[in-house]
Amino acid sequence: MTQGTAVIVNLTEQSWTLHRSYGTYQVRGCAPGEPYALIPLSGTRAVMDLGDKRTLEVPITAREVAQDLCREINADGGEDSFFGVFVAQGERPEDDELTEARRRLAVFYRSMVASADREWERSHSYLFINDVQRRAARSLGLEKEWFYQARETSDCPGCGEKVRAGVAVCKTCGAILDRDKAAKLGLAPVPAVVHAPAVEAAKPAPAPTASAPARR
Repeated sequence: MTQGTAVIVNLTEQSWTLHRSYGTYQVRGCAPGEPYALIPLSGTRAVMDLGDKRTLEVPITAREVAQDLCREINADGGEDSFFGVFVAQGERPEDDELTEARRRLAVFYRSMVASADREWERSHSYLFINDVQRRAARSLGLEKEWFYQARETSDCPGCGEKVRAGVAVCKTCGAILDRDKAAKLGLAPVPAVVHAPAVEAAKPAPAPTASAPARR
């Protein structure tokens, strides 16, 4: 890590925008296929109001900025919450740092799933399941009744019912929406292969014959 810089590590795809008295910061989430996101930060200065139109500039190191932002993010889920965001010791996180952070994140996610299970048993209402609990179930690869995921749909051209993307045959009216896929699943006849009729080669016209000379 170079002098005057610090690096925040984010293990999740979640992004945050934080407004502090010394500036506004964006902590980005992981891009698809990225194991973690790195957010480099620099030091800054805060202005303290002393009254009587007097101010005092207070330097804030990059590490202090990074620790403050991580503290703000990780405290958002209540006691012992951890959202997978931490300050690396160097320019990139070491393996032991990543292992410990992932362990803490899994512990927090399991607690979120447990609280969602209790709420679902009590109310059976999707309204009381929050985004963090859904994200925890998705990250842990758990299938839960309360883990509702909105799916992309379109209108069936036959009956107008909503159907999910990739459906071969509409279950309401039986309209074939993807003929090739339906044929492979045995839900529609295999499209017949139409062969173009053979074109008979044109026969060459007979060569003109010389006419016999007229007799006198």
